[in-house]
Amino acid sequence: MRSTVSFALLSSALALTGCSSIPVIGGLADATSTTPNAGPCPAAGSLYEAQRIVVLEDNKPSFNSIEFTGEVTGVELFCRYINDNPIDAQIDLELAFGRGPAATASEYTYNVFVAVTRTNRTVIDKQVFPIRVKFDSGQDVAFKQETIARITIPRADSSVSGANFEILVGFDLTPEQEAFNKGGQRFLLQTN
Repeated sequence: MRSTVSFALLSSALALTGCSSIPVIGGLADATSTTPNAGPCPAAGSLYEAQRIVVLEDNKPSFNSIEFTGEVTGVELFCRYINDNPIDAQIDLELAFGRGPAATASEYTYNVFVAVTRTNRTVIDKQVFPIRVKFDSGQDVAFKQETIARITIPRADSSVSGANFEILVGFDLTPEQEAFNKGGQRFLLQTN
């Protein structure tokens, strides 16, 4: 069973953020539109406690028990909204993955969540996206860029700006993986 990540004090937990307003997001707006956003984009970033994942054989916390690792290394948000339209957003992720000494497979599916929240408050929507990573023969580290498009945040009216929302990403962790991260434990695979 997957754990629900705590979203308290979200602003202080954001890491690796970037945000931009752009006139075109995957066809979300007319390419010739020069109308600026009605306000700022939502804050975006990775939730610190879910920014990384370590999959351990039998949950043994030792280097030789590492099957797979993952880390969110970059987050960039683009958004577009005018008048009282919903906020349409796209999030670009940079991710690093590792294959450890206990891995018996050359592929692994990592589950990454995207959560839309009211700033420092409740989760409005959370979706989990599977990201399949294949490690080539002899390869223990892989890097990947993922784009999650068409994130829509409804607004009550034109007076509600993107500053009222946050978009958080992270790995969907088991309770054991969440405890491992909260305990400050880390294993990093060498990239040479």
